[in-house]
Amino acid sequence: MTRKRRSFSPEFKQEAARLVLDQGYTISQASTSLDVGENALRRWVKQLSEERNGITPKGKALTPEQQLIQELEARCKRLEQEKDI
Repeated sequence: MTRKRRSFSPEFKQEAARLVLDQGYTISQASTSLDVGENALRRWVKQLSEERNGITPKGKALTPEQQLIQELEARCKRLEQEKDI
């Protein structure tokens, strides 16, 4: 029996990571209460921590500020490609 891969919204990931970073939950407590894997939660916590320090992630951003930065970078890249054509 195969287990279906779940996907989570950026908002859910951000709230889950906030439990650990802001509210003092341990990763195991938060992962148990949210029914998500510890490794996934560990990645989300690391990503949110990096985003708060101004590092833009390679994947989907969690914070609205980083999401805006990613959108603007994509728009700049597209405009530069159009200019080259």
